[in-house]
Amino acid sequence: MAQPERGAPSRTGDISVFDRLSPLYDQLRPATDPSTLAPGLARAEREIERVLDVGGGSGQGVRALDVREGIVADAAPGMLRRAKRHGLGAVAADASRLPFAAESVDAVIVLDALHHMANPESVVAEAARVIRPGGVLVIQEFDPTRLLGRALVAGEHLLGMDSVFFAPGDLEAMVRGAGLAATIPRTGFEYLVAGVKPR
Repeated sequence: MAQPERGAPSRTGDISVFDRLSPLYDQLRPATDPSTLAPGLARAEREIERVLDVGGGSGQGVRALDVREGIVADAAPGMLRRAKRHGLGAVAADASRLPFAAESVDAVIVLDALHHMANPESVVAEAARVIRPGGVLVIQEFDPTRLLGRALVAGEHLLGMDSVFFAPGDLEAMVRGAGLAATIPRTGFEYLVAGVKPR
């Protein structure tokens, strides 16, 4: 298995960076196109009504989906304030220790955020824990093996971010290791890995 691209030797995640960016986040980040997530969400074997957006910032991802309940879990206070202003449930949380009951959501989405988190394996395991049987974990990430991906890795490290990027096959293996049936429903610079919890 290829090793992930490494940032700083000791990982702390990028919470403070995003807390500082929160006032401008919605202007800087393009709105989420729900069609980009559809191939991953379509893997679910149950109706998706309750979605947890982990590391979801202002909730752009879950706001793009037509679901009954969207919740943002994020560690940056500024981002949570923005999510609440958008009318979302917003919970201060370490993504590697989610304050949600086991099997309490239909889907977890982690959009362009896993590479910023200090313990990605624990984040994936926690996501698997809170998903109901038949539910799905959808992770959208950037491929560091592509030219544009390598440029992004270098750019984030120059900005002082503690990012760790995974090649699609490595992330698929991580999701499978958490006990989910993993696939890669979309490839490219920005790819998707989906993991379905067995019934």
